[in-house]
Amino acid sequence: MKFSKNILETIGNTPLVKLNKIVEGIDALVLAKVETFNPGNSVKDRMAVKMIEDAEADGRLQPGGTIIEGTSGNTGMGLALVAIIKGYKLICVISDKQSKEKMDILRAVGAKVVVCPTDVEPTDPRSYYSVSKRLASETPNSWYVNQYDNMSNSLAHYEQTGPEIWEQTDGKITHFVVGVGTGGTISGVGRYLKEKNPNIKIWGIDTYGSVFKKYHETGIFDENEIYSYITEGIGEDILPKNVDFSLIDGFTKVTDKDAAVYTRKIALEEAIFVGNSAGACIKGLHQLKEHFKPEDVVVVLFHDSGSRYVGKMFNDDWMRERGFLDENITKAEDVIKDHIDKQLIVVRTEELVSHAIERMRKYKISQIPVVDINGFVGSVDETDLFRSYVADKNVAEKPIKEVMGKPFPIVKLATPIEEVSKLFTKENDAVLVDLENGNHHIITKYDIIGSIK
Repeated sequence: MKFSKNILETIGNTPLVKLNKIVEGIDALVLAKVETFNPGNSVKDRMAVKMIEDAEADGRLQPGGTIIEGTSGNTGMGLALVAIIKGYKLICVISDKQSKEKMDILRAVGAKVVVCPTDVEPTDPRSYYSVSKRLASETPNSWYVNQYDNMSNSLAHYEQTGPEIWEQTDGKITHFVVGVGTGGTISGVGRYLKEKNPNIKIWGIDTYGSVFKKYHETGIFDENEIYSYITEGIGEDILPKNVDFSLIDGFTKVTDKDAAVYTRKIALEEAIFVGNSAGACIKGLHQLKEHFKPEDVVVVLFHDSGSRYVGKMFNDDWMRERGFLDENITKAEDVIKDHIDKQLIVVRTEELVSHAIERMRKYKISQIPVVDINGFVGSVDETDLFRSYVADKNVAEKPIKEVMGKPFPIVKLATPIEEVSKLFTKENDAVLVDLENGNHHIITKYDIIGSIK
């Protein structure tokens, strides 16, 4: 009989798959190392086992202990599998930008999940780096993994992933392209491949808001480059010890939008359901295409499964809210189509200013049309109300008609977006759309900005 003694023995030996439609225009053979075939559905299973086994061997992790780690989700999943099989407890500290699916999966495999804010400095006591270290110091019989500086991370890929790629390509690989986060994958695989053939090029995929590319090119750690970004699993605001910049030939940066769009394209064009960093890698490949020749063999690594992003990159509403869907916005109807069924909030001329303020708070809006029995006769916005309040502290008890401004312009559903945009001025912050059924809808400056691609 052929069987594995436990799930950990199924880690590794993931397939190499030729990419076709999505790499059209790239003049080389492009192969994807699809790491979703690991039992935890990500490349991180490999280093999770290695880091725990090495910690057991040198006594850092004792029987019955608690494993503590800051993770974007995938390392946590790998650690959870090992913890279950080996009898450890696990605490995962995760940033709030990670998908809900990742958090739910971690809880499903027995991990305690602690969520921390994303948009804070690494040294901030609320950051997931700081919280991880604090929990490790407070928890008896615990071990802080620290995948960023734990060199067992890159060693796992030197011993496993690199040799697999070399063997699967029969030593013909010319380029290795991968997203860089902790640096374990690119450094471990890169070191092995360059030992086999120093001419192999190692390219890292970075994201805007991360420091890697500029640091590699200039040696400058530029804190001005650090800001919050959406792409998960790659990029950093620190320099992990696992990133060996001497092994990396170059970086290219990919935007959040391009990473998200290409993540969806991989599923639709290659039938490979993978995560956000894979989309970044494919877009990065296209940005690097002038480096490839017809005889080249390019291997790109797909880190994790698309199942961890169904509420984000694979959700139309999420994509639309961020302007990531390439929709053709040409007329007023296109701007309001996703919320056309919402009721238009109005205020009447004889109502009090306090009523308009209350409605603005309740519905979180800044402009309200004013109506009487004849229709639209005026408008109020938060700027006007603020100025009125500064001039007269009793304005809240006055009727709207005493403070209202001119009515908003009214356009038809088919009015070109260029014409709608011209109606926004310093004196006018909204436009009404005639729905041609007796009702109206409102377009604000925010809606126009949101439609810009």
